[in-house]
Amino acid sequence: MNKFRLILLLPLVAIFAACSSTPASRIARRQSAFDSWPLEVREQVSAGRVALGFTAEQVRVALGEPDRVFVRTTGSGDSEVWTWRELGPQFGISVGAGGPPVSGAIGLGFENYDYRDAVRVVFDQGMVAAIETRRR
Repeated sequence: MNKFRLILLLPLVAIFAACSSTPASRIARRQSAFDSWPLEVREQVSAGRVALGFTAEQVRVALGEPDRVFVRTTGSGDSEVWTWRELGPQFGISVGAGGPPVSGAIGLGFENYDYRDAVRVVFDQGMVAAIETRRR
């Protein structure tokens, strides 16, 4: 029975861990740096938004750690691209039956499968040069 409880608890812990990093919690961890930023930057970061000209630290506080980091190479040089993905939990119920003797099963499954990029931030010389957001 304890293993069954653990199996049910793990998805809840994963959801809580993913939701526990908020702009407010990230600001609290970097309060002295946050206090030194201009008012407009502090307002954007507090709302979980980024703007052109932000530093990497400001973006990390606003959006958290990126899910993926790429290097974009163009004729003008290299840029770093950070992406954040949308991860949405999906729940499903399944019912099945098997051969002799007939047995049935009901299960509750937890699946996390929505991995589309929601935000991309392009850095040029350490500052945000472009922001891409996915239209819903």
